[in-house]
Formats: sequence, C-alpha cells, structure tokens
Amino acid sequence: MISFGPTEEQEIVRDTMKEFAQQAMRPIARDSDEAASIPQDFFDSVWELGLTSTQLPEEHGGGGEPRAPVTNAILLEELGYGDATLAVAAMVPSGFANAVADYGTRDQKERLLPLFCQPTFHAASLAVVEPGAVFDAVKPRTRAEPKGDAFVVSGVKSFVPLGDRASHFLVVARNGERLDAFIVPREAEGLTISEPEKNLGLRGLTTVSLELERVEVPQADRLGGKEGCDVRNLLASSRAALSAVMVGLSRGVLADCIPYAKDRVAFGEAIAKKQSIAFRLAEMHIEIEAMRWLTWKAASFVENRLDATKSAHLARCYVAEKCMWVADNGVQIYGGHGYIRDNPLEMWFRNARTLGVLEGTIGV
Repeated sequence: MISFGPTEEQEIVRDTMKEFAQQAMRPIARDSDEAASIPQDFFDSVWELGLTSTQLPEEHGGGGEPRAPVTNAILLEELGYGDATLAVAAMVPSGFANAVADYGTRDQKERLLPLFCQPTFHAASLAVVEPGAVFDAVKPRTRAEPKGDAFVVSGVKSFVPLGDRASHFLVVARNGERLDAFIVPREAEGLTISEPEKNLGLRGLTTVSLELERVEVPQADRLGGKEGCDVRNLLASSRAALSAVMVGLSRGVLADCIPYAKDRVAFGEAIAKKQSIAFRLAEMHIEIEAMRWLTWKAASFVENRLDATKSAHLARCYVAEKCMWVADNGVQIYGGHGYIRDNPLEMWFRNARTLGVLEGTIGV
C-alpha cells in the first residue's frame, strides 16, 4: 500500500531541517543575496549537520546510513523553504559525493569519498549546464574523444556551483553515442575557470564557467571506469533534488502571503476576504501539494534504482512551471510591495526563475 506520509525517522529529519532553516538560513538569506556571497559560518554549520557524510560508506569515513533519496527530498524541501540559494549551496558537495558513491569504481571511492568526511567543509561540483538557449542535458556539446588509456574532453560549462572553491568537477560529456561523466581536478591542464558569474537569481551562490580545451582525463577518472555510469539517472536525481527545493520555495511564498492577505486592508476589509485573492491562495496550496507528490515519486524511483528519467522529467517540468506561477502570484498578492527589496517576494521570484532553468547542480 502506498504511504502518503513520512516515516518517524523522516519526521525527525524534517523537523530538524525546519529548525535549521528558521535559525540559520532565513536570517542571512537577504544579506547573502545583496552581497552575492555566502558566509563561511553557514558552510561550517551545514557541514556539522553531516548532510553529505551521513550517507557515505563507513569504510571511507562516512556515517554508513543507507542512501535515502525520498528522505533527502523532504530535507531539501525544508532547506528550500528556508532559502533556495542556501539550500542549493549546502547540497552541492552531496551531488558530487553521491554520484561517486553510487556509480564510482572502488578506486574512485577510496580516493574521493574521504574528502567529504573531513571535519571541514569540502566542495566539489557537477558541471552539466552549457551556455546557449537550446541546451539539452542529454545532448551536451561538450565532447570526450578516446585517446589510448585516456579521454580528451573539450567544451564549455556554465553555472557550475561553488566553482571558486571546488577541488573537482564531474563533467558530463558526449562520448561517441553515449553519455559519460568525467572527474576533472581544478588544476587539470587545459581547464580554465572563469570569474564568478552574475546571475538573476540565487545571487549568493557563487557559480563559474569552465572552459575545457583538450583536457586529458585518464580512464581511471571516467566515472564508473571502463563500464561508465548511468548519467541519465544521475540527471534524474538532480531534477528530483531541484524540484524539492522549488517545492520548499513555493511553500515559503504561500506561508508569507497568507498572513499578509489577512492583515492588508483595502476598501475597508482584509484582501484575504476578496474572492479573487482567496481563490488564488487556495490554488497555490493545491499546486504545492501536487508538486510535492510528483517530486516524491521521482525520488522514490531513484531510491529504488528504477529508471527515473520520465518521472523526474515530469516532476521538474511541472514543478518549475508552477513554482514560477506561485512566486508570481505572491508578488501580485503583495501588489507594489512585492517589488520592494525590503520584502522577500522579489528575491523569491528571481530565485524561482533561476531554479526553473537549472540542471545538474545537486542530487537527492
């Protein structure tokens, strides 16, 4: 029988993350957006929670808990409710580490996973997005050409999170007719890392572009080794994760709009009593519930090692559209106040727009 509620363990995780979001994320969200920078104290506090290391194998220094994408989706929703920018930043290392844990060879796990089980924050990033209006994650322009016991990788990646500090990048590229992912250290010859990009939303999250000019990657750094890995499922994991963050952001918009609509008086009564506003709030709530179920379904497919391509694609498409719709309605309910930087709506609106076009930054 399908369960539509969290387990006792998931409720504990949800409550813990909800408290963390309120205490450690909401107070610094606007300042991080204005400064286009996230304080190191936040990364330190995230690392102490063990969000990355908990589900890594004990033999590599991790907590040894089983991978739980549905639980991670619940966790990401709460972080997204706190602040989408900080949520993505907090989980960037997990996207890389989980990919290695799920698909990496024994050597890759032994070399890389201990980096994420140290007492201090360690960043490594997925490099999936490419510049251009017609970008397709499963048809990247970045190419990998076999060369003896190595590959020569060439192409350009954009919106690579925490690229200013990442020690490694997991670069998705076309290898003939198949998709592959390659582990590229930041000091690799032929790799050029740009200055921080200037983005519409998620401004606090430092992102960079990578230019790979015939970067030689040994066979040992092809994720999964000679067999490669299922990059499509890796992308599905990312889509489920980003969907969860967008659910949290949407929930935050609704939670902010309800008390505002009750307190804002126009023409002698609270605007919440106006039928158009009341119906709009009700529809926002309905859509958020639908967004959550689609996200959980995609995460459950990932968790059960099923082909999650379709479920994750459906979730991301629907959630991205409705998250933008919810954010826009939030701005409309606030009226002119929705455009003022003293209120969070304009920031959430920008973040929703940016999340809706992302691929491959984090994973469940």
